[in-house]
Amino acid sequence: MTAIFIVTAVTYLLQMVSIVAPGFQVQAWLMFYAPYLYPEFGTFQPWRIVTAAIVHSGFWHVALNMIALWMVGRILEPMLGGGRFLTTYLMSAAGGSAAVALLSFGTPVVGASGAVFGLFGALLVIGRSVGANMTGLFIVLGINLVLGFVPVFNISWQAHVGGLAVGALIGLIFSRTRRPDQRRRQTFFLVLLGLGLMAAFAVPPLTGYLTLTR
Repeated sequence: MTAIFIVTAVTYLLQMVSIVAPGFQVQAWLMFYAPYLYPEFGTFQPWRIVTAAIVHSGFWHVALNMIALWMVGRILEPMLGGGRFLTTYLMSAAGGSAAVALLSFGTPVVGASGAVFGLFGALLVIGRSVGANMTGLFIVLGINLVLGFVPVFNISWQAHVGGLAVGALIGLIFSRTRRPDQRRRQTFFLVLLGLGLMAAFAVPPLTGYLTLTR
């Protein structure tokens, strides 16, 4: 979690450089914009699938996401360990990007909220699997999901839903493969989920052209 904080903070500081150096546009280089993933639309920049999680639209955007990351990370990271925690974060970020590509192809997106929603989804599933009372987390997630559909907040509900779904699936994998002798099975299912995400990114070019040319 500390590494995520550091990378996100450094990236935000680099974004501030654009105030005095307009040509130094870190946000433009790292944000998620689905057409930039596909050579048929003129370029191929796959890093945006996850780098969108480290760029933000302003101070409060990054601050609120990092507070949420700390809230869930201090509980989830000790349960999973650093490697699995980071895997959950990055795959959830990719899940958020995949949902944006599928459901809002021409919309540029920045922020860690998809990845953070994925962490909450994983915590929710793991907590339920061990019999913990997750009512409070259900309420928090429900409120934040609803806010994502309010136009005035300019929030990508697609990234939230995609990150949450992937995080919940990862939580299910971890909760069903807890024993040391199940590590290979755990890795297999994580790779399978990764392949599923890749397949999801293969779908948008079929409809993306129509979206961009309407």
